[in-house]
Amino acid sequence: MASKHILVIDDEIGIRELLRDILQDEGYQVQLAENAATARAMRLHERPDVVLLDIWMPDCDGISLLKEWANSGLLTMPVVMMSGHGTIDTAVEATRIGAFDFLEKPIALQKLLKTVATALKHSEQLPKSEMNLISLGKSPIVVALKERLDKIASSSSDAPSPVLLIGPLGCGAELCARFLHNTNTPWLELIEYSQLVTAPLDVLASANDGVVYLPEIAELNKTEQKGLLLLITKAEKYNVRVICGTSHNLQKLQAEGLFDHNLLQILSAVSLRVPALEEHKEDIPDLVVTIANLQFELANVPYREFDIAALNALRNANWPGDIAQLDAVVRNLIQTSLDDKITLDDVNRVMHQFDGGLQPETKVTVLATVNGARHSILEIETNLNQPLREARDDFERLYFNYHIKSVAGNMNKLAEVSGLERTHLYRKLKQLDVKIKG
Repeated sequence: MASKHILVIDDEIGIRELLRDILQDEGYQVQLAENAATARAMRLHERPDVVLLDIWMPDCDGISLLKEWANSGLLTMPVVMMSGHGTIDTAVEATRIGAFDFLEKPIALQKLLKTVATALKHSEQLPKSEMNLISLGKSPIVVALKERLDKIASSSSDAPSPVLLIGPLGCGAELCARFLHNTNTPWLELIEYSQLVTAPLDVLASANDGVVYLPEIAELNKTEQKGLLLLITKAEKYNVRVICGTSHNLQKLQAEGLFDHNLLQILSAVSLRVPALEEHKEDIPDLVVTIANLQFELANVPYREFDIAALNALRNANWPGDIAQLDAVVRNLIQTSLDDKITLDDVNRVMHQFDGGLQPETKVTVLATVNGARHSILEIETNLNQPLREARDDFERLYFNYHIKSVAGNMNKLAEVSGLERTHLYRKLKQLDVKIKG
């Protein structure tokens, strides 16, 4: 069996070398780093089994480095903090961020070896690295989302309330749902919606004290919606939190008779909007680094650094598939780029491939009857593989843009042509993001 790898980070050479000698005598493989910059570079290329991290260092204190690793998805190993000036407050802060333990200098030999052995056992039980809520970013809109989720998670209510997460496909709603899930309790992502009709109580029993997560409740039919309503009303008995996601306007579906009024009412009590990536593009560079780090951790691929031009290009790109699409592009770049550093040329190459492949498009010829005769008025490219509601929105945009042009932007005439009352017409155009112009 390969010896365990321990990284010791301390600015005092005497302490570094003493710890190395002690740990090597115990059969461990030991690497030394004299400051945070060296430790940062080492961590990008290898995952140690345990880290011994001094709090007081000249270039960057240990708490800041610990926080940096936590924020970028790199805190996937136990970190034991060390300090000769330790205080209770510092230990509490380190533990809150994710430190495994805290050692005060001078460190007793037996205490050191016992702590390292315990940390190594913990390391073997750690789950695989994954994206989490912290990964979403540090922009004000994401920070506010985290605060609201934290408030929901820490609610003193006896029974966990159902939660509705609203946001575009691929926006990271599941990361928010998992934040509300307590470690070591059941997590059930419900995909077979028929269970809501045939066995809703069995679903609750299998998720007892945990979470039931439904990624897209707009897909439920009327009977399944009734089953979900029953499941929510019985969830308190099983101490289960029901979390539902949607990328659709449920109020609109309810108005059209497609979504249950009572279900919408109970879900609306605690609902949160998860922002689209378009709303926090400043987080994209950090997201890219996090995704790259996870690939290094999980797929065992060499770490690839992104140059500034590449990160700027990704930040300025459009992301209709949101974080899920960004994740796919970054994975592609890591797997297919030839040099050690990913450049702007690499980004342009992959983005061009995705432009052509992520949204399958079909050319459609639009015909119209003018003065009793059929005419081809234009040829458009549209995605026929999308859901019916999105395809209908595409057609309505085409319809209104055509008629706005034909009536030279006259709203009275447009209302007459479309057969809509003016207030309804304005609302419809705003919903479709259609601009009024002649």
